[in-house]
Amino acid sequence: MPPEFPLESNVNANTYVVGVDFGTLSGRAVVVRVGDGAELGSAVHEYAHRVIERELPGSGVRLGPDWALQAPQDWLEVLKNAVPAALAAAGVPAEQVVGIGTDFTACTVLPATADGTPLCVETPELPHAWPKLWKHHAAQPHADRINELAARRGESWLPRYGGKISSEWEFAKALQVLEEAPDVYARAERWIEAADWIIWQLTGVESRNICTAGYKGVFQDGSYPSKEFLAELNPGFADFADKLATGRVGTDEGGVTLAPLGGLAGWLTAEAAGWTGLPEGIAVAVGNVDAHVTAAAADAVRPGQMVAIMGTSTCHIMPSDRLAEVPGMCGVVRDGIVPGLWGYEAGQSAVGDIFAWYVDSCGLGHEELTALAEKQAVGQHGLVALDWFGGNRSVLVDHNLSGVIVGQTLATRPEDVYRALIESTAYGARMIVETFERAGVPVEEFVVAGGLLKNPFLMQIYADVLRRPLSVIGSDQGPALGSAIHAAVAAGAYPGIEEAAAAMGQRTEAAYTPDPDRADAYDRLYAEYRRLHDFFGDGRMLHTLRAIRNEAHA
Repeated sequence: MPPEFPLESNVNANTYVVGVDFGTLSGRAVVVRVGDGAELGSAVHEYAHRVIERELPGSGVRLGPDWALQAPQDWLEVLKNAVPAALAAAGVPAEQVVGIGTDFTACTVLPATADGTPLCVETPELPHAWPKLWKHHAAQPHADRINELAARRGESWLPRYGGKISSEWEFAKALQVLEEAPDVYARAERWIEAADWIIWQLTGVESRNICTAGYKGVFQDGSYPSKEFLAELNPGFADFADKLATGRVGTDEGGVTLAPLGGLAGWLTAEAAGWTGLPEGIAVAVGNVDAHVTAAAADAVRPGQMVAIMGTSTCHIMPSDRLAEVPGMCGVVRDGIVPGLWGYEAGQSAVGDIFAWYVDSCGLGHEELTALAEKQAVGQHGLVALDWFGGNRSVLVDHNLSGVIVGQTLATRPEDVYRALIESTAYGARMIVETFERAGVPVEEFVVAGGLLKNPFLMQIYADVLRRPLSVIGSDQGPALGSAIHAAVAAGAYPGIEEAAAAMGQRTEAAYTPDPDRADAYDRLYAEYRRLHDFFGDGRMLHTLRAIRNEAHA
């Protein structure tokens, strides 16, 4: 049912929206004032199952290397716990909330029935029936086949993804399901991003958003890859796109029309109102991706503003008024960040994950390692590392690559390795920025968001390595705030994302500036990083080591 209030009157001091960010380990909700973006209350709910990597819950069925799954019930529990808690913390009457927006990790994707029931509910003992988290990399061989065939056929969409699509994305993961669990694939009437599935649960209506379809679903120029292409991969894969283009997705001369970002996906159902404590019938924004909504939260929705959302991984997104083929990018999608502009995406598969792994391995805390590492001069540790501990998302697009640390001696200390790992991720970011600019897409401003902002030492290393100032988002709840901004647009409070971002988003320009001497020293180390990057990037050694490891696990 539609709300009773006129949407165009929603900008006032007593009007609020809720943003919900579904992350890798938890979900968080924030209550935001529509007029100025003030965050009045927030709450976090940890997923009970976190990341399912070793065995399935309940059945104990073992998973293979590079698997990463999630439990849909964990997502619903965020709606039932974090949203009411945030509302209570804000002290805002529920009846003054006019909209809700959500964002998700991507590509986090699941097989479901025609009514949206996840297949893992019916067959929890089957691994492929569960949602595959973004960092599920076991589909790399399937991605390799897709890339090889697309290159051989000269598929027009391939250059839009820098020449390769990722094992993290919809088509590679679905092809893995078809070939390893054909019964699951056959039962999957829907193959849907979690970003869209959660909107389905909130509105009772299926929808598909342009962002995940474009970046993760290879949707370009009005259509998905052709049936002929898919059939050449596997005859049973020919009709895969039918599992994607359903529900509220309309047709237009044989193509597909997807829901625009900031659009109205539907109205909150009575059931979802009961979960969240929000009024039935408020506006629900079209689904979106955590990184992409963060651009609005940082008021960085203009051409040339690159936002690096730095957490367990890093996603680099940037609007632009020009279309170019950027090698190794995750994709360029028209209207993919804000309507009317080309949206570019790149990324690093592991960043915070690398630091967390090392801390767990060496037994020292982040604070202690940082305090020791920041006393060093640049290059004092004598190390260079490759930031591929979770594979390489950009610019090599190969998740079978692995991390490398060069230069260790018997004198190497834990803080030396810790600093080298931080530096390696900064070098990876510089590689991405330079690749953009060589392709003719200038990066005018580098804006940082995400949990790693809490480490000023790390931020200064990035400024020095990149040789450019870093702007920082003005919120530590960037995705949730961004989702709330999209909710304000969906509710009619602002005519578009740009206007809403200007009123509700916030950032500090040039919060960190490079030191010239340290930047010069890092240039020398970056040159060595590039040499390592090119030497190991062909994958011959690292792929062999991974294959030996996988054989040992068999």
